[in-house]
Amino acid sequence: MDSLITAAGRALALGDPLGALNRVALRGDPPALALRGIAMAQLGDLPRARALLRGAMRGFGPKEAVARARCAVAEAEIALAARDLGFSAATLDHAREVLEARGDRLNAAHARYLEIRRLLLVGRLDEAEGALAQLDPTPFPPALRAAHELVVAGVALRRVRAEPARAALTRAGHAAQQAGIPALAAEVDGVARALTLPAARLLTRGTQRLLMLEEVEALRASTMLVVDACRLVVHAGGTLIALTRRPVLFTLARSLAEAWPADVSRRTLVARAFRAKDADESHRARLRVEIGRLRALLRPLAQVRATRQGFALQPLEAAEVAVLTLPEEDALATVLALLADGEPWSSSALAMALGASQRTVQRALETLAAAGKAQAFGQGRARRWTTPPLPGFTTTLLLPTFLPGD
Repeated sequence: MDSLITAAGRALALGDPLGALNRVALRGDPPALALRGIAMAQLGDLPRARALLRGAMRGFGPKEAVARARCAVAEAEIALAARDLGFSAATLDHAREVLEARGDRLNAAHARYLEIRRLLLVGRLDEAEGALAQLDPTPFPPALRAAHELVVAGVALRRVRAEPARAALTRAGHAAQQAGIPALAAEVDGVARALTLPAARLLTRGTQRLLMLEEVEALRASTMLVVDACRLVVHAGGTLIALTRRPVLFTLARSLAEAWPADVSRRTLVARAFRAKDADESHRARLRVEIGRLRALLRPLAQVRATRQGFALQPLEAAEVAVLTLPEEDALATVLALLADGEPWSSSALAMALGASQRTVQRALETLAAAGKAQAFGQGRARRWTTPPLPGFTTTLLLPTFLPGD
């Protein structure tokens, strides 16, 4: 193997893209183009990185299948870092199969991690957990073991499982220290710091307090009747009723839970659920219909009792009723609450669910994206929005480093 190519690959493995470029920046052969592409990705120039990798793939001959497959995996990593989820899963699968057939177990495992991370991005947690269970990180080098544990932590955080997340991050920290890559250690530290921040806010009997992730986990396992504004569900004692696609019903449920044990007037419910300043007969008729629907859905957990002034929530077994919200609620909180289910949303679907204009929702999404709280993938009518993955990943951590053939 070319000594400069070998030295550049080692520099990239240690997180030193400038050192790698010093060795191959002026070369245009396929191995050098591939390493230059990875270096540019580590420096954050993703479009240039993708162009260089595609040039390398065109340059490798038909007998250099492993090198082409490694380039395909690296390009998929760049697409994932850019939140461009339109990259071909079939291409990534084919590259992984080639790498497995040729004995490149590490890059084949890396390709599997890319697919798991994509599943996390779109909220397909069951599939992500199933794929992760098939990977044994024990024989992997420290950097890849750290990457594995970061993915494990990401799944645990999505599932609101504090202790497994902390344990995975502890293992990731040890592996990152062994790898000796500063960017990897910083990534693990950044995710671990997120666990020290409030995860939600609890409202009950007119009071409120911030909750850590462990407290949110305990709350979801308790018998308390909780109207969860983070996921748009109502749960108690292991029973969960989803209102994700029923925003009017959720607004009514939240209003009743916030007032509990008191009732809420019909005028207030109409104003909050239908955004009507004055309740006429048509609004009151619609309220009766929606309350009937809510009463039917909540029947396993609570009754919605009519009072002289309006309606009140009466839990069947729970001794307390509470509302769980985001740590900070603002005008964009309802959009965030819908995105929190992890599924990809179109702006038109969000507008329909929120009863708002599509342009209003688009402006809200742009504001959230600028703040790093939402992200988009796809173009035009295929454009979809999600919340950022937990934890966040960087291209520096997982790009394959030795692309040329052995």
